[in-house]
Amino acid sequence: MMRSVAALVPGRADAAGTAQYAHRVPSRCGNGHFRILPTRTEGAGDVTVSSLGVGTYLGPETDAADDEYVEAMTKALAVGVNVLDTAVNYRSTRSERAVRRAISEGIRLGSITREQVIVCTKGGYLTFGNEKPADPRRWVQETYVKTGLFTWSDFVAGCHCMTPAYLKNQLDRSRENLGLETVDVYYIHNPETQLSAISRETFYTRIREAFGALEEACSEGKLSVYGTATWNGFRVAPENRGHLSLEELVAAAREVGGDEHHFRVVQLPYNLRMQDAATINSQLMKGKRMSLLSAAQQLGVSVVASASLMQAILCKGLAEETRTSFSELGKNATDAQCALQFVRTTPGILTALAGMRTMAHVEENTGILSYPAVPMSGSVA
Repeated sequence: MMRSVAALVPGRADAAGTAQYAHRVPSRCGNGHFRILPTRTEGAGDVTVSSLGVGTYLGPETDAADDEYVEAMTKALAVGVNVLDTAVNYRSTRSERAVRRAISEGIRLGSITREQVIVCTKGGYLTFGNEKPADPRRWVQETYVKTGLFTWSDFVAGCHCMTPAYLKNQLDRSRENLGLETVDVYYIHNPETQLSAISRETFYTRIREAFGALEEACSEGKLSVYGTATWNGFRVAPENRGHLSLEELVAAAREVGGDEHHFRVVQLPYNLRMQDAATINSQLMKGKRMSLLSAAQQLGVSVVASASLMQAILCKGLAEETRTSFSELGKNATDAQCALQFVRTTPGILTALAGMRTMAHVEENTGILSYPAVPMSGSVA
């Protein structure tokens, strides 16, 4: 059951709060660590975000892992990381609830205020929550189909839906899990999943309707900005069935939200081994091919990198010639630190997300914050 709105922490990340955070964090952060995310949202403004963010995807679904995440995120918030990224389906809603606890603890300790933290979550994938029902199909029928939140034809690949009613339901569920009145960034999670079952024409009808629902949520104060968090969609060629056109997504947002629409952020994997966002001309802009990062800059959309450490694969085994590219970090820099430095110093990347479930992860990853990062170009961040 949804909590009363009065029980949710009020406020959102805003220009004044995040700027204050950037000036008072106890760590000495190097030039370029903090960047600007222009939300164009009343009550938020241009928020200051850290070049590193905490991801919460991996880990067992246990109380012990929850406690580790809470401790790690609380520490990260205290030393200069003010971006927390999660999703309603991460660890069966446990990750969202861990974020809630970390924010509450940070506020209690006085290391943050609500207005200083950018909280990002995602909806689209089905999640059962703490316990899988004995009859999942019947549960979906009773919970979503019978209640009119979606039809079976809206439910793709046995896991994904983005009808307006479903996204509104999931946003409210996330707000409850997070304990927050307003989510700062809300992503439709891997919308390209839909393209495995429906035509492109039907897809863009569905995405416009989904964006319309999220524009309404912005008007209601439930979120500040929205976007899409993808895996393959922005990295594959236009000829690929699963391709997402950023130009067309922005056009869809403009159709439902006008020139002041709130489609402002996209997320996709980017790391030393997956550089497609910068190196592959996967996007068409007015008929001209270009990279996702170039297209995003032209369209005024900020880009957040997921999988910056490629789910820990890049934490070891980097070639020496790769490591020497980050000599500014010193000879004792770890492979993980080099990998994160690569992502956060790529022009056009707003924030590099990395899973940080333990204090050791936080201490290692934030060890690079005192070193400079390439400043972002003005139209992106």
